[in-house]
Amino acid sequence: MDGVTEIRRGTLQEQTFYEQVGGEETFRRLVHRFYEGVKDDPLLRPMYPEEDLGPAEERLALFLMQYWGGPTTYSDNRGHPRLRMRHVPFKVDRAAHDAWLKHMRDAVDDLGLSEEHEQTLWKYLTYAAASMINSPD
Repeated sequence: MDGVTEIRRGTLQEQTFYEQVGGEETFRRLVHRFYEGVKDDPLLRPMYPEEDLGPAEERLALFLMQYWGGPTTYSDNRGHPRLRMRHVPFKVDRAAHDAWLKHMRDAVDDLGLSEEHEQTLWKYLTYAAASMINSPD
């Protein structure tokens, strides 16, 4: 086998990106590292009204796991992601976009993914960050 394909229940199936990069542990590490940066960020921290960032960390981890082919816990608990709608109450301008990507870049770099996996993940994260902008600079 090539490492990307495995046999399950007698059928040949491709692994999801979630499985390829290490599953839940990888996504939890990514999101935890991201929020380590957010907690002291003067621009981003005010966007999280909860005193404890733990619930936000859990929501993002579950969302990313589901997006990349993991369990559907996010939608099971919260319904459709509706990312833009959920971010409307917050001013997300270019500065917030850049700060978000800075902390996410640090988190992605800490994972030590293969170049292909890192590029795939980063392409999505930069797209997602750009799509959340809802306010001019």
